[in-house]
Amino acid sequence: MIHMDWTEEYRPETLDDVQGNKSARRDLRKWAAEWDQHGKAVILHGRPGIGKTTAAHALANDEDWPSIEMNASEQRTKDVVNKIAGSAANMGTLQAGVDGQRLVILDEADSLHGNVDRGGTGAMTGVVKEAEQPVILVANDFYDMSRGLRNACKDIEFDLVDNSTIARHLRSICESEDIDATNDALKAIASKSDGDVRGAVNDLQAVSMNVDGTLTVDDLPTGTRDREEDMFAFLDTLFQEGTPQEAREAGYSVDETPDNLFNWIEDNITAEYEGDELWKAYSFLARADEWLGRVYSGDFNFKYWKYASDQMTAGVAASRDGHHGGWTRYGPPSFWMKLGQTSGKRNTRDSIARRIAENSNVSMGTAKDEVLPFLATITHHCKNRDVTVAMAAVYELDEKEVSFITGSGESTNKVEDIVRDAETMRAEAAVADDSPLLQGIENSDIVDSDESSEPGETDTESSGVGDDDDGEEEEDDEDHTQTTLF
Repeated sequence: MIHMDWTEEYRPETLDDVQGNKSARRDLRKWAAEWDQHGKAVILHGRPGIGKTTAAHALANDEDWPSIEMNASEQRTKDVVNKIAGSAANMGTLQAGVDGQRLVILDEADSLHGNVDRGGTGAMTGVVKEAEQPVILVANDFYDMSRGLRNACKDIEFDLVDNSTIARHLRSICESEDIDATNDALKAIASKSDGDVRGAVNDLQAVSMNVDGTLTVDDLPTGTRDREEDMFAFLDTLFQEGTPQEAREAGYSVDETPDNLFNWIEDNITAEYEGDELWKAYSFLARADEWLGRVYSGDFNFKYWKYASDQMTAGVAASRDGHHGGWTRYGPPSFWMKLGQTSGKRNTRDSIARRIAENSNVSMGTAKDEVLPFLATITHHCKNRDVTVAMAAVYELDEKEVSFITGSGESTNKVEDIVRDAETMRAEAAVADDSPLLQGIENSDIVDSDESSEPGETDTESSGVGDDDDGEEEEDDEDHTQTTLF
């Protein structure tokens, strides 16, 4: 069954309910209470996922201010900024709240950069200086914004949320969802999130999908990760000198999902192994790939991640004949590099995200950073065929775009059939014209189609979703619109 994203379902509606950052929330309330005196905009800045945008919308609810949100990364030119943000910030009291005010929220305000945005930065500065309504700018990096814009605003920094606060929030969600979970499991999820509340909630939702009974630490797919051990150190342990047990433990310490870890190992293994070592290692990688395939074969049993991790770490290390020495140049998986170097992939991603944003009433940042990865997970290799068809129908995806999201080959019969069925679904919905396309499967169970691949079967292409190709942190802290995807 496909459920609403828990980060949306359990979004705080008041500042008192926002997790952590008590001092920042107090300063935000003071800014709102004194806005009539100072009239300045405020910048909320800090790491992604810690509640900046959520706090802005919660403030609007507390103050009974209608709000309008604009994503600065989507509206970058001077004319567009002035037209949308400027008109909203200077809107009269007719459409404002009970005290004659409405709140303008400008998300991803640090995404405006000089000449690239053709006057957008200057226009934004002008908007906040001349605004007749309260304006909140949301940014990840305060110093990525122009000095003029920073000086024109007050600023409030949001810090990482401590693990105990996140764990309590997860406990509250478990109680609402009637999920039995041990304290150790919730603490492990909170610790892994590194202060990111949204990430912790997403992790809890993912692991709880296939747990029967009590959720324990053993149910967590990759265990608690120590972010201090980097990927290159792990590859040295794996390929050069570590025992199978040491390689296995190092794998759990790397901040990567088993899917991404597999790609790193596969793309770097030939730099160290050859001959019989390489043949044995590839045998273990093949078994790991089969376990990964079973994760997405329809039941989303993430327990299989542990078996995949053992094969690709301990198994590959056991394939080595003794110790290797010397320095080896490792690199990221070639597909990630290709994605970062080709505008075609970026254009495909942005085109899909734009349609998602328009259809689901979310920002482009949310569409790229949250909705697209979610769709990629539930439609991986098109194993959940009904959901993949519905997705392609709603967002009017072609073969190339379905391939981008699912990781299945663009020219395969599977993808072509899905696109054809999606076109039929759209046509039938147009004739009926009485319900959204996705409404029909909002509450339906997701089962394997007869046309689905067998567990362990993989395609030759990888999904392009979830890779930040151009080095920017394109993050929408949390969009205010609750959206049921399916």
